[in-house]
Amino acid sequence: IDRRLRDVAFVVVGVGIGSTVTASTAEALLRWPLAFVALAIMLAATMWVSQWCLKRFFGFDARSAVLASAPGHLSFVIALSTQMNVDVLRVTIVQSLRLLSLTLIVPLVARLVGVEISGTALSGNGVLSFAAFSGLVCGGAAAGLVIGRLGVPAGLLIGAMMVSAVAHGAGWVHGGLPPWLATVAFIVLGTMIGTRFSGMSFQALIGAAGAGAVTTLLASILTVVAALALLPLLGMPFSTLLTGFAPGGFETMIALSAVLGANPGFVAACHVARLMILTGLIPLVMRLAVRTS
Repeated sequence: IDRRLRDVAFVVVGVGIGSTVTASTAEALLRWPLAFVALAIMLAATMWVSQWCLKRFFGFDARSAVLASAPGHLSFVIALSTQMNVDVLRVTIVQSLRLLSLTLIVPLVARLVGVEISGTALSGNGVLSFAAFSGLVCGGAAAGLVIGRLGVPAGLLIGAMMVSAVAHGAGWVHGGLPPWLATVAFIVLGTMIGTRFSGMSFQALIGAAGAGAVTTLLASILTVVAALALLPLLGMPFSTLLTGFAPGGFETMIALSAVLGANPGFVAACHVARLMILTGLIPLVMRLAVRTS
């Protein structure tokens, strides 16, 4: 994939991720601060345990282990993987298995019980106007170039995501990506990921799949533990806490919250907060892991 086309896709996806932030997200952060502090602790614990396991039992290097252990933020993780000296194939397989485990079954169950699932996390709440989208793309690209100059990986993605999140959270703009544009951007990123599979052996594929199963199990266990710990403190139903803390993906967890009768506002706020927390947590954990390796 041509680098310029990849960079455009990064900016578009960044704008889409940022559009998941709304004014109600900020309101939720103020209403349930303990939940989001616990969410941050749980994410850090999940990454620490998972990356240790990947290095100890599956032979991952420090950087690859951190990226593979992230419980969510797939687009950001893949963007970092393609710009760093890591084993992109193993990271992609581990992350994809986690996401597939949570997103393939949930929509099927939701359909069976009559819940309509439409759109994606990047194209919900209406569609951005052309002027708003153009402004976010230009502002995000400019911020991304500055961030990239500072040596931060995937600067264009992070810059576009930050600009879009601030604009949406402040109420200056409303809406997400047009569905067709979100689809095109993900096709570009998916194709780029697919090119990394060239020459991969079947044994390597099976080994990475095993690592993915283990990290998914660890993340799920820690999610249940965190939900149970907060149950008496917040007075929320267990289903609400569980779907809010689940390690991805955004739209399928919203669907699951509807199936279980959970609080959709809380669940949506948790998953937006998870993306924001992981944006800062992943580089931090990676730096610490590399220092101690």
